[in-house]
Amino acid sequence: MKQAMPVKEQQLGPNLTFYDLHPPTTDMLAEVSQSLSAPRPHLNPKYFYDEAGSRLFDAITATEEYYPTRTEAALLEQFSGEIQHKLGPTVTIAEPGAGSCQKVRLLLERWSPQRYMPLEISRDCLLTATRQLSRDFPDVQISAVCADYCQALSLPGDSQPGGQVVFFPGSTIGNFEPAERQQFLRGLHHLAGPGGALLIGADLQKDHSRLNAAYNDAQGLTAAFNLNALHHLNQALDCHFDVDNMRHLAFYNDTAQRIEMHLECLQDQQLQLGDTLLTLKSGTRIHTENSYKFTVEGFSRELVDAGFTPRGCWTDTDNLFSLHLASTD
Repeated sequence: MKQAMPVKEQQLGPNLTFYDLHPPTTDMLAEVSQSLSAPRPHLNPKYFYDEAGSRLFDAITATEEYYPTRTEAALLEQFSGEIQHKLGPTVTIAEPGAGSCQKVRLLLERWSPQRYMPLEISRDCLLTATRQLSRDFPDVQISAVCADYCQALSLPGDSQPGGQVVFFPGSTIGNFEPAERQQFLRGLHHLAGPGGALLIGADLQKDHSRLNAAYNDAQGLTAAFNLNALHHLNQALDCHFDVDNMRHLAFYNDTAQRIEMHLECLQDQQLQLGDTLLTLKSGTRIHTENSYKFTVEGFSRELVDAGFTPRGCWTDTDNLFSLHLASTD
């Protein structure tokens, strides 16, 4: 793997190489203190994802109301052959934020690439997922890269004939603010490299009731997921959130064309952030996540602005979700 930064390389199996780019650690207390003290308090969505949060998110994707995961999976199942035909032979699939590496399995089965390069900041998650994957796909060379997004997107693209296909499913792109999203898409263009391509999922605009239901499921799993960020912070920082007196709010902001998730204080509460006491008044909302929704035409323009050439788009019959294929040339 070509790169210009210090890296620890380990051969963990006949077809599994682990590259540790030593993702920079964050001063959690300083970051949380700053974001909660802001004029509009907010939290980074990464605090959803401790062990309990990851389990809750997996459960959310299986609810009746949450359509994106199953709709995208059905699109990949139905159109992977057509997408491959447009791409030609695939040398490498690279997947930033690969997590458990579950979604890529269908492409590994159908496309038989020479190499798969998952990029993931969680070392333990990456090692667990790729060890299993290397056993299940012994003919695929797996280059597992432990890195954050900034490190990952600075890696040069694969210069081998056939290029590198960057796979970014799940409409995670909708969690980025517009300016950040454009910068991130340019990073994906760099990662794909000359002769490369991007296969990316984007959730579509639709009836507001359908969107609101997806983030307010009847089982309360999304509410528990949102509130779990506070349990996570209590455990990590002992900051004394009174979680029982916080409530989950999720709604579609029509002007911004995004779902917003917030946590609202139901009464005054005092947080202990290191040596600092912070009071959150009743009614204060902590903004925890955005999920922008797109049109096919609008997202295609964003791809063009990032340097890509759109090569195809696939949607389900209800126009709930879209898969976009774009090339770097």
